[in-house]
Amino acid sequence: MTNTPEKQKPLVLVVDDYQDAREMYAEYLEFSGFRVAEAKNGQEALDKAFELVPDVILMDLSLPVMDGWEATRRLKGDVRTKAIPVVALTGHALKGHTDDANEAGCDAYVTKPCLPDALVDQVKKMIARREAASAR
Repeated sequence: MTNTPEKQKPLVLVVDDYQDAREMYAEYLEFSGFRVAEAKNGQEALDKAFELVPDVILMDLSLPVMDGWEATRRLKGDVRTKAIPVVALTGHALKGHTDDANEAGCDAYVTKPCLPDALVDQVKKMIARREAASAR
């Protein structure tokens, strides 16, 4: 038997090469009412995004195999995933990095370490913005 309410929860793809960070974000997001999928590098992020089509992607920018910058550019360049909001997660708080993240296609920017509540608030904002855009 399928659990219909579970299907209706928004899906967040958490992309971070640091397992402890992925697990912490995933646990807090699940506790806050989201479904969560995880990826540990940019290539895995692309594969999971194309397969699962999440509602929001939390993307660390410093990743092995393919970095978050390139993964975001590819997601935004593909018709299947271009509408998915991408929130950049990075330890770099410099203004230049914010501009670079925006140019790569990131919809928002969160500096790590961040409080879990702030991350959940950003995810909720991205989902609300996406729903408002699709209602137009």
